[in-house]
Amino acid sequence: MLGVEMLGKFVDQKAQEKYFATYDAILRKWPVPSEELDVETRFGPTHVRRSGTGQGTPIVLLHGVMGTSLSWYPFVAELAARHTVYAVDTIGEPGRSVQTRPVQSGQDQADWLADVLAGLSHEKFHLVGISRGAWLALDLATRSGDRISSVIAIEPGGFGTIGPRFVLWSFGQMFRWLLPAPILRRIFSGDPYARRTLAPLVIRGLKYKPHFPPQHVFTDDELRAIDVPVHFVLAERNGVFNARELAARVEALNPRLHAEIVPKTTHALPLEEPELVISRILTLVAENSRLTE
Repeated sequence: MLGVEMLGKFVDQKAQEKYFATYDAILRKWPVPSEELDVETRFGPTHVRRSGTGQGTPIVLLHGVMGTSLSWYPFVAELAARHTVYAVDTIGEPGRSVQTRPVQSGQDQADWLADVLAGLSHEKFHLVGISRGAWLALDLATRSGDRISSVIAIEPGGFGTIGPRFVLWSFGQMFRWLLPAPILRRIFSGDPYARRTLAPLVIRGLKYKPHFPPQHVFTDDELRAIDVPVHFVLAERNGVFNARELAARVEALNPRLHAEIVPKTTHALPLEEPELVISRILTLVAENSRLTE
């Protein structure tokens, strides 16, 4: 019984049905042909969406908390034009993955991601993560780089404590996303329609009870242990850590770690600067591919 209680789940069947109706409506906006995969892992089948047929090392996209793979829909067309791209629904969060075993530790989360990569049947991958997704990629890299060609960590977790102020900011952002697009265009940079599209999914996901351990804060020794190229993309006004201090720290600890700070951005950096994010991913994947392939 304890194990069942430690699995992510919706509060009731009605909440689940509404959530997946919204999920499927957004999925119809996925801008390129895709193949739906369910990859077996020791924690349950993980849903992955494959797009693109490019040669070379594929890209794996890891979303932030509650975002699901669909949060990558504004970015995937340009990425998939040049690369094979896999967008993942993280286990233990709302989405099409089905958790069957509790994820109780950082090692469990790393084992889950390692299982996903093994199930995709490529030797290496470029991991691109946002927020918690970036934390998952970095955490695996601190333990093993066997299947990793590079990591692009956009506003990663694991470098500070999330306090009440950041939580309030996050909820404020989410509900403002429901405002009409003309108003959103005046108060936010980036594409207002992406926010309007994704907001209902995130809000309906609030009726899902996730279950995963907290993100631990990375130690200096863990960061020194990373043996693959990592590029941090940090928001100047992220609200959790001091971006300049973090950039200086990681670059001093490990020559394979590099960081940039995007001025006047917040933790919502991917939605505020979508073209910059796409450009960085394509450029860094190309550079790291030349170094590692």
